[in-house]
Amino acid sequence: MAAESAQTQPAGFGAKLAALAALLRRVPSLTEEDVAACLPLWKKAVTLKRNDFLIRVGQVEHHLYFVASGAMRIYLPDASEEICVGFAYGASLVCAFPSFVENRPSDYCIQALKKTELLAVSRADFLTLLDRNANFARFWRMELERVLVGRIEREIDLLLPEPERRLQRLLARSPHLFQLIPKKYIASYLRMTPETLSRLR
Repeated sequence: MAAESAQTQPAGFGAKLAALAALLRRVPSLTEEDVAACLPLWKKAVTLKRNDFLIRVGQVEHHLYFVASGAMRIYLPDASEEICVGFAYGASLVCAFPSFVENRPSDYCIQALKKTELLAVSRADFLTLLDRNANFARFWRMELERVLVGRIEREIDLLLPEPERRLQRLLARSPHLFQLIPKKYIASYLRMTPETLSRLR
């Protein structure tokens, strides 16, 4: 993994932890005590330079990450093209989800599109937290439900033959992506050429 990490609170660690705390405090089901119990588990800081990989195909995902700043793409490498299946950016959680949940090698790559700062909690620590804290278990179930809804929306997008409708649905759902992600990756995500996306925009 092409990343620089630190276990001993490097410069900016406290600010990243504060940003994570702010994200968790927006979750209605979590109390201040829940947030306080969770924060010490995020022990690893990661800095990715542009084009660095958080995870590659074949690696097993052992961490859940909080993106403090930056942007990344999640993609499936193919012999003919790289198929973009999602993105991660500031104030969001990310991991190679199937690998994290099933503890198996990842089919996907996660790559930084710009300098990206993250905090990580180990899979073991996070699963222990879910076992011991009912509020976090409820939060994680809600996250899984959100991911499932997103996957269904994505499948609907891909079934639509008209590129205009695929773009309209993405604009309605996630208009901020166009401020964060280069258009060629959004085009890949929408299964159209960059030229088609530019024409429709």
